[in-house]
Amino acid sequence: MSLRLSTVILPYLRWNEGGRSAWTRAEQLGFHTGYTYDHLSWRTFRDGPWFGAIPTLTAAATATERLRLGTLVTSPNFRHPVTLAKELISLDDISGGRISLGIGAGGTGFDATALGQDPWTPRERADRFAEFVPLLDRLLTEDSVSYEGDFYSAHEARNIPGCVQRPRLPFAVAATGPRGLKLAARHGQAWVTTGDPKLFENGTPEQSVEAIRGQVEKLTDACVALGRDVQTLDKVLLTGFTPDRSRPLESLDAFVDFAGRHQELGFTDIVIHWPIPDSDFAADQKVFEQIAMEAPAQLR
Repeated sequence: MSLRLSTVILPYLRWNEGGRSAWTRAEQLGFHTGYTYDHLSWRTFRDGPWFGAIPTLTAAATATERLRLGTLVTSPNFRHPVTLAKELISLDDISGGRISLGIGAGGTGFDATALGQDPWTPRERADRFAEFVPLLDRLLTEDSVSYEGDFYSAHEARNIPGCVQRPRLPFAVAATGPRGLKLAARHGQAWVTTGDPKLFENGTPEQSVEAIRGQVEKLTDACVALGRDVQTLDKVLLTGFTPDRSRPLESLDAFVDFAGRHQELGFTDIVIHWPIPDSDFAADQKVFEQIAMEAPAQLR
């Protein structure tokens, strides 16, 4: 299977001052999917412009025709399954069935405290995630849902007519721990990883590949335990968070080498960040576009 190449466009540009043009250019370049982050603010971008993921994707849906669109990733930090389901069904309709939902347990960044709550512990994040995903699954596939859980409730929540994509839009579940991998195996159409964060500062690319190989093996075990063929689950690598950092975007050859090593691990999708000057995602736009246009053919 050919390796699909996608991009993530951070929502920091005003729509009429570079935002629209990035999304339309992503389609022209032939990317499979254009993703954006679903955060209220994020790291070094906190004190600058940052727009909402759902409105951004809605605008992108009206500005493009073929490009798939999605979040990498949405989390329970400030989302509720009932309201999120309604927005996703609307977005899936507006886009003509081009939406994928990247979803993860969330972290301890700004999103975790923006609503005034204390950050959840790792266990509580996992507990909430384990309840959030199955409920969202039901809300996107059933006309009416009532549910009473430890963290989330729904009372005759209506979602008619449902998703354009049937039985619902795809979930790309970001996970590396056993409970998250089980959710990916049970509910995901794709699995997402950024690699092993412990290796980012001082690890080597070789150590990263081996760590990711171990994650794939654990995902396989989770699928086997549920009687699912792991080959039916797409595997997505969001780049920029391994020890390689931005080096794969320095040249076409560097990227093909990087992507090829991960394709051998079974990855079906590689996601690269749209270049942002003076940031961790700075890259030469011409090289980036060359990669977008020429790398997929070399990775068949």
